[in-house]
Amino acid sequence: MSATPNKTGGLPPLSGTPLVLGTLALSLAVFMNVLDSSIANVSIPAISGDLGVSPQQGTWVITSFAVSNAISVPLTGWLTMRFGPVKLFVSSIILFIIASALCGLAPSIGILIAARVLQGAVAGPMIPLSQALLLASYPPAKSGMALAFWGMTTLVAPVAGPLLGGWISDNYTWPWIFYINIPIGLFAAWATWSIYKHREGKTVKLPIDKVGLGLLVIWVGSLQVMLDKGKELDWFNSGIVIALAVIAVVAFIYFVIWELGEKHPVVDLSLFAGRNFSGGVVAISVGYGLFFGSLVILPLWLQTQLGYTATEAGKVMAPVGVLAIIMSPIVGKMLPKVDARIVATMAFLIFAVVFFMRAQFNENVDFYTLMVPTVIQGAAMAMFFIPLTSIILSGQPSEKIPAAAGLSNFVRIMFGGMGTSIISTMWDDRSILHHAQLAEYTGAHNLAFTQAVNGLMARGMSQQEAWAVVERTMTVQASTLGATDIFWISGILFVVLIGFVWLTKPSKSAAPVDAGGAH
Repeated sequence: MSATPNKTGGLPPLSGTPLVLGTLALSLAVFMNVLDSSIANVSIPAISGDLGVSPQQGTWVITSFAVSNAISVPLTGWLTMRFGPVKLFVSSIILFIIASALCGLAPSIGILIAARVLQGAVAGPMIPLSQALLLASYPPAKSGMALAFWGMTTLVAPVAGPLLGGWISDNYTWPWIFYINIPIGLFAAWATWSIYKHREGKTVKLPIDKVGLGLLVIWVGSLQVMLDKGKELDWFNSGIVIALAVIAVVAFIYFVIWELGEKHPVVDLSLFAGRNFSGGVVAISVGYGLFFGSLVILPLWLQTQLGYTATEAGKVMAPVGVLAIIMSPIVGKMLPKVDARIVATMAFLIFAVVFFMRAQFNENVDFYTLMVPTVIQGAAMAMFFIPLTSIILSGQPSEKIPAAAGLSNFVRIMFGGMGTSIISTMWDDRSILHHAQLAEYTGAHNLAFTQAVNGLMARGMSQQEAWAVVERTMTVQASTLGATDIFWISGILFVVLIGFVWLTKPSKSAAPVDAGGAH
């Protein structure tokens, strides 16, 4: 990487064809990585059916990737210093290709899960190193544009994943959701090595923090399994969930104490001492958790309650990338001239408006009304990742950028998983509550209910059939009210998060300028 050499040896930023090709290669690697975190979601029924397991067991295909990926991301700093960023990045791509092939060839669920664990583990360094390599490729004045190009790939992939995964599963076979990584990865690895092999950074042989790594694996693994299995096991009414929670909390406490006293920690928690890093990480992580949670419950609500097909639900979600792609370069150009906190504040305000609009939905909502806030949300996404990444990395010395990017992405990934689990559980709980409240208005004592049942029976239904129709109507209404409760809460939280943005120090594109200058 040119980050360190550029400061000490004077390596210039890239230009012309190498810059274009390098940006494309790094972006494709990130796209492949982020795509794989979501592409399997809609393919779980096909995978579990083909391998002869239940859909619940099939979900481990998703969680195994998430757990190993989250654990490996914070190791980016140590691995970068040990092996060099360019070698590490290219090695991650090649190992990712191999793991993808193993996933597609897996004859059983056990082997598939093992391959997904490998895939998630080797994918960890890709995202933070892609940020660092991109910033090293651009001059300081254009480093905001570099983050804009990077941000576009992270915006499009989560939307493309479910659409592409569903289409492949319906028209081909599920292994192809993994095989498509092979040509993309081969090109990305070749192009990256061709351009960056002479810009490798210095390596330092540091001892690995084995205790810290072990504690990290224990608390992250326990927390993720608890969140994934909590709803299935009725949360804290289950001894298993309680045990996992205790293990996660105790291991986390020991992890923090150990890392703060370790000379060469596996995770550099001292980064949180910086106001920009801590405030930016809280804002981007909680915001991402709310956003990612909505990506789960909105299509679920459309499919399970309003009768939408997976393809139709995908069409509702797909437009989120349109404005994001269009506006990301604009935000990148604007960022060096504008306080990043102002741009991030606009993002949170737009997110809040989007969720307040969704809070007005009812069971009769039409396709156009569903799509409007989705389209608007694209603008918020374009102004969300880029300025907050800028704030998080601002003021960091070049040698700490990989560690800072790795740690911030680790926390963001963790909150994405936590947000999904918590929001799904809250939706269930709120739906049950609303159903119970609606049920209070049923029975012979309620004139409106009696008239509704008699009206249905007059159409030829039996009393049981009429009651079933009323019950289904209540279920849809309760689920809709539960979803709109979540949207209201999310909108309010996005407004609250603006406070964390303004806890950071004022600067105009501080991170890209400093990071670029450090290269």
